[in-house]
Amino acid sequence: MTVIRRQRRKMTAREAAERLGVSARTIQTYMAEARADYLDRAQDRRSRILELHRAGVKGAVIARELGISEGLVSIRLKEAREAGELVA
Repeated sequence: MTVIRRQRRKMTAREAAERLGVSARTIQTYMAEARADYLDRAQDRRSRILELHRAGVKGAVIARELGISEGLVSIRLKEAREAGELVA
């Protein structure tokens, strides 16, 4: 599976706003990812974390493969256990 990583911005919203003569909120509005897209991407990531964990892949390896922190992997696995999606 190919991981699509969003490119980080090279400047803050405030810096862009000052440069373009608009408010920081205007920059945030135009640059924000659509909520539905974010939720879809987040759900895909959660599913992938559980899938890899069930396959016996260690948390650090999952994090490296998905380009996320080990802490986030740990949090998502804990949430899944609490929701009954994953047996401890």
